[in-house]
Amino acid sequence: MKLLLHLCCGPCTTYPVTTLRSQGIKPQGFFHNPNIHPFREFKKRLGALTTVAAKMELPIHIDKEYGLTKYMRQVVFNEEKRCLHCYRMRLEATVEHAKKVGADAFSTTLLYSRYQQHNLIRRTAEELAAEHGIPFYYEDFRDGWQTGIDTAIEMDIYRQPYCGCIYSEQERYDKQHRRPVPPTSG
Repeated sequence: MKLLLHLCCGPCTTYPVTTLRSQGIKPQGFFHNPNIHPFREFKKRLGALTTVAAKMELPIHIDKEYGLTKYMRQVVFNEEKRCLHCYRMRLEATVEHAKKVGADAFSTTLLYSRYQQHNLIRRTAEELAAEHGIPFYYEDFRDGWQTGIDTAIEMDIYRQPYCGCIYSEQERYDKQHRRPVPPTSG
């Protein structure tokens, strides 16, 4: 299977790519993350991802546009549903690119993180799959959380301290705004 894999960052890429390859799936990467703030963070994550892709010989397409304005237009005054808007923006770009490159299916490394809302990601991706006529490949990669961290440390790549958006940065550093880690089941 030729799978287009949305890549959120370098550290979250290692375990899913290794797992997919062990199953005979040939992933190609796609970086589209207009949510990442600030610009320096965007550049750091892009640099780490480029390093991982080179070390893992993973072909990737990179959307280098810093899409903060586009992202903010979607989430301002919708902060309670910001993750839904964020997932949809990134996954819609991914499914469109998957069709463009002739992929058999699409997925995302967001499914590696224990901090992401897997049910919401899955539901959003399945809706997009139906709308665009290309399958969404779901796999829960959270079992490899520590393996991915260890691999990122071994590769000596930048590991970010928050999801990426300005709101998650505040939650990471401002305890009064911290959200609980979602449960790990489905």
